[in-house]
Amino acid sequence: MTDTAARLANCYSGAVYDTLRARGIDNTVLPRDIRPLDDTKVLAGPVFTVRGSPKTGISAHDTLLAWTGFLSRAPAGHVVVCQGQDDTRALMGELSAETLQSRGVLGYISDGGCRDSAFIRSIGFPVFSRFYSPRDVVGAWTPDAFDEPISIGGVEIRKGDHVIADIDGAVVIPGAVVDQVAAEVEAVMQAENKVRDAIRSGVDPQQAYLDHGKF
Repeated sequence: MTDTAARLANCYSGAVYDTLRARGIDNTVLPRDIRPLDDTKVLAGPVFTVRGSPKTGISAHDTLLAWTGFLSRAPAGHVVVCQGQDDTRALMGELSAETLQSRGVLGYISDGGCRDSAFIRSIGFPVFSRFYSPRDVVGAWTPDAFDEPISIGGVEIRKGDHVIADIDGAVVIPGAVVDQVAAEVEAVMQAENKVRDAIRSGVDPQQAYLDHGKF
């Protein structure tokens, strides 16, 4: 995990969103129905993008060759973000999650589904997806492109970008500003701690906001 990813992993999505908004960077939040398999997990790191689509008439063998080829390409220290373009199939399962985890991949985010969910949760591999389904990709879906720009819910995601995902949702951070944003988020969290301490000590909330410029 890079230093930036480690710093972001100690943050939370709301503070990252606030920081990006203050910079005038909008349209960074992935659709609200992309939810964590384990809502105690915080997933943060540079993205490795995958784009795939349903296929008609593809064999089970060719599907699994393409899928395992993707697993072989996913780089350690990255978060896989998959634009699946499929609302019926699980695009992550037990063996795939264990493979990615063993290869040092930080986690997986997709606009598709997930299966073998109890097992994946038990091994602690962070997965964010839209739904659960036992239906898998065999004979039906393959990846088409890697490390190319993708779009999920109108949010553009490119190589070099980072993502942070937690119980509240997933936020994409443009790669060009990720180091500055990480530092600014840390400052935001420090300011919030001061506001929190002030409120707990009995300071009026409006006064706490005026004193610290944060609420």
